[in-house]
Amino acid sequence: MQHYTVGQAARLLGVSPDTARRWADAGKVPTHREGHDGSGRRFIDGRDLAAFAVGLAQGAQGDDEPVRSSVRNSFPGIITAVKLGDVAAQVEIQAGPHRLVSLLTREAAEDMGLEVGMQATARVKATSVHIDRT
Repeated sequence: MQHYTVGQAARLLGVSPDTARRWADAGKVPTHREGHDGSGRRFIDGRDLAAFAVGLAQGAQGDDEPVRSSVRNSFPGIITAVKLGDVAAQVEIQAGPHRLVSLLTREAAEDMGLEVGMQATARVKATSVHIDRT
């Protein structure tokens, strides 16, 4: 399972690291500490961050700080759903307040190893949404 530092989560959610820390301190997103390196850094499991991102976009978390949107047509975010069919796959990415859906071949999704909680970047051109695993 992929996990993120609070700072990485902030970037994916489109908020400041201070806002992400406040959310973690308030228990709005679960965190845990890994290893015994003494750094004291907190981590968020990818699945927990994906669920929080969806709730945030739906207004469930609410905060006074505005969400920043991505620049141009590149949307870094977190995968919130992967639906595999016989031939095609549907991948959903939450990038700050933006929910993007990409339709691609099942083979491409499997080759990229896409799963919920993984960091990815959606690139939009006209009506096509391409995914870069980051």
